[in-house]
Amino acid sequence: MTETQTSHPDLSDQPDLSHLDGLEQLQAIFEGRLPAAPIADTIGMEGFAVSGRGSVSVELVPEHRHYNPIGSVHGGVISTLLDTAAGCAVHSTLAAGELYTSLDLTVKFLRPVTVDSGRLRCEGSVLQRGRRTALAQAQLYDAHGKLVAHATSSCLILA
Repeated sequence: MTETQTSHPDLSDQPDLSHLDGLEQLQAIFEGRLPAAPIADTIGMEGFAVSGRGSVSVELVPEHRHYNPIGSVHGGVISTLLDTAAGCAVHSTLAAGELYTSLDLTVKFLRPVTVDSGRLRCEGSVLQRGRRTALAQAQLYDAHGKLVAHATSSCLILA
């Protein structure tokens, strides 16, 4: 492969999920019956849970590999957790055959996050679900229950 060529995954062996609704898809992923999103492995997300339609949580234990140059967890890692929780909350409301994509993500960083913050828990919930768009939010808490970041996300629903 030359420097200008890129490798693309073979999608022919991907499972057909079109008969499952969004909640069923997420439950199958979280129970290990379907593969998880690669980003979860990349940053070490774990503890995925679906509380019901429109409510999802994900956890991460901060490590030094997540740090930025100033000695705290990089905002991109925090934003990824928030985006995942908000997006999965919307995903859990999809009917079979529906897809979604994020339109925006607005993040507020409230406290620094370090390895001393302990296990982080991010809770996502749908605030409003329409026919074509959904508004979701996510809150990120440290191991002591302190709110460290908050986000809102708008998603486009595709049929």
